[in-house]
Amino acid sequence: MFLRKTHTQKTDDELLRLYQATRDLEWLGELYLRYESLVYGVCLKYLKNRDDAKDAVMQIHEKLIESLLQHQVSNFRSWLYVNARNHCLMQLRARKGKITEEISPFLMEIDPEQHQEEDIELEQSLVRLEKCIETLVGEQQHCVRLFYLEEKCYKDVANETGFDLNQVKSYIQNGKRNLKICMEENGRSEG
Repeated sequence: MFLRKTHTQKTDDELLRLYQATRDLEWLGELYLRYESLVYGVCLKYLKNRDDAKDAVMQIHEKLIESLLQHQVSNFRSWLYVNARNHCLMQLRARKGKITEEISPFLMEIDPEQHQEEDIELEQSLVRLEKCIETLVGEQQHCVRLFYLEEKCYKDVANETGFDLNQVKSYIQNGKRNLKICMEENGRSEG
């Protein structure tokens, strides 16, 4: 997708300003990659379909290329979340009337506040997951993103990364274990 400028440890604001000043898509790519799994989670939550969510992630990224040149953004993560949510809601509105699926009574809202709490918990979990993915070492992080978020098979991950199949399996297995530990530790610290 993008070549990543791995030599930098820049803040979101620094990457955003660099992109706006230079229009270099590598800076935007590095910034977006930090939150790609969060955007995917939001899209999956609203669109309820993996393929639609993946398409939305790409569409949102493409829109950023222009919209970030036109808007002043003070908190990129929050701004991106709102944009992702709005994109999904617009897609759902566009679909309205085209879907003829019957809604199960078991899916009806019993207590709207209960669903709000579930949404907040899901968002918090997605944020924790994104932060935990960022803590993985480079190889693990890259392989985990390709395998779980882009749903590529081991062979495709090996081809894309240049690692052999056993390395890919090891990076994914260790990355998954480290993510679980990180998620549990962060879950306890919030509770």
